[in-house]
Amino acid sequence: MRALRLIPLLFCLLAPAAFADGLYQIEVIVFRQAGEALSSSQPAPDDWAVGAAPIAGNERGTALNNEAAKLNPGNGYEVLLHQAWAQNLSAVPTKSALSTGTEQFGHYPAEGTVSLSEQDRLVDLEANIWINRFDADGLLTGSERVRQRTRLRPGELTYLDNGSLGLLVKVTQL
Repeated sequence: MRALRLIPLLFCLLAPAAFADGLYQIEVIVFRQAGEALSSSQPAPDDWAVGAAPIAGNERGTALNNEAAKLNPGNGYEVLLHQAWAQNLSAVPTKSALSTGTEQFGHYPAEGTVSLSEQDRLVDLEANIWINRFDADGLLTGSERVRQRTRLRPGELTYLDNGSLGLLVKVTQL
């Protein structure tokens, strides 16, 4: 009988963690700055998406279309990936797989993962994205890699610089 009296107390202790979870829209733009692609001696691994859930089924309309439009060749940029999706965030990191273009032997022209978690009203992000090059037979010949970690404020546009590649990321609570 005493154990039954503890159940409401347990719910009170667990409730703040449950209510901390929230639904967010995540939007990512990967772009190249003017100039030639940097060469990479290590192509993207075949298991690039291991442990990540595809965003298929959770895609949303993009909101950063004006920013993406400014990243055009006339201004010295090229958008390589622009995707938005809805995702629940909590203190436990969740990894999503992004890709764009035509698949060739398990790889895409732009592919990678984004891991997100919510910590003290901020969002921790780890991006691991490859921009791939293929030969005439569709075999992967080389990759550029963006690997960045940062802490974001929800609702703010964040720029991540990685040499010739850059990322714009916005995480907005829904």
